[in-house]
Amino acid sequence: MQGMERITSRQNAIVKRFRDLARASRVAAPAGRAEHRGQGGDAGEVLLDGAHLVEEALACDVPIDVAAFSDRQIDDAFSPLSRLARDVRKHGGRPLVVSDSVLAAISPVQQPSGVVAIARARATDVRAVFAAARTPGPHLPVVFVLAGLQDPGNVGAIVRTAAGFAAAGVVAIEGTANPFSWKALRGAMGGTFRLPVAARGTLTDVIASAERERVRLAAAVPRGGTPLPRVDFREPIALILGAEGRGLAEPALEAAHETVTIPMHAPIESLNVAIAAAVILYEATRQRGMRTDGSVR
Repeated sequence: MQGMERITSRQNAIVKRFRDLARASRVAAPAGRAEHRGQGGDAGEVLLDGAHLVEEALACDVPIDVAAFSDRQIDDAFSPLSRLARDVRKHGGRPLVVSDSVLAAISPVQQPSGVVAIARARATDVRAVFAAARTPGPHLPVVFVLAGLQDPGNVGAIVRTAAGFAAAGVVAIEGTANPFSWKALRGAMGGTFRLPVAARGTLTDVIASAERERVRLAAAVPRGGTPLPRVDFREPIALILGAEGRGLAEPALEAAHETVTIPMHAPIESLNVAIAAAVILYEATRQRGMRTDGSVR
């Protein structure tokens, strides 16, 4: 594509920037004050792999700093990637053309899709996520609190589902994979840009925010809790989800006002946590009613 900067050396400084970000984003979201990278704070760099994520970022006004495009796939000025490169530039980003070897070096996946980008996404404060549950609007007053989910794919899938059902938001606390890591972002398919997501927080933050915003806390457990259809989703609620297998730690269970169980036939006792999140949101939507345009009343 004419007029675009071209990079053919793996020693270029931009390659190191991409690789450093890929390594850093593998780290789970550390515990810390919820205000870190919160609303009003500086946006953090995130790695976007694939055209769909770049398109979603642009559609949600997430700034793209730099986007590297495969030289083989961008030769045609009318190709989708060529159009995307022009959109990146139009929105103030820096599009680059790179060789296959450079793309392989900067892409976090073994088979690069043709474009990798660095964007600036802003995580939300824990309290702001809970406040969203109490804000009137066409969304479900449901917050997911992810406690100890180490698989970024599951974290991303939950964020995607939460966005798809118009949930109030998602909070990741100690021991949970970073929802802004490249793998979680890829799993969320752009959902991360469409609802409030708190990338780091503590159980203490969650308890304080729930009390301040008058949002009741419930813990999802495999057995012994209130059957899901009997849980009242008409008022704001935050569901604490733990890792499949280990479940929730005792402090999280003690913080909950109630426990919730998805009824299942024996001998199956539990679902994948992302699937469980979808079932919970479907029930919340069913209780509140759904209009023909997909919004809830």
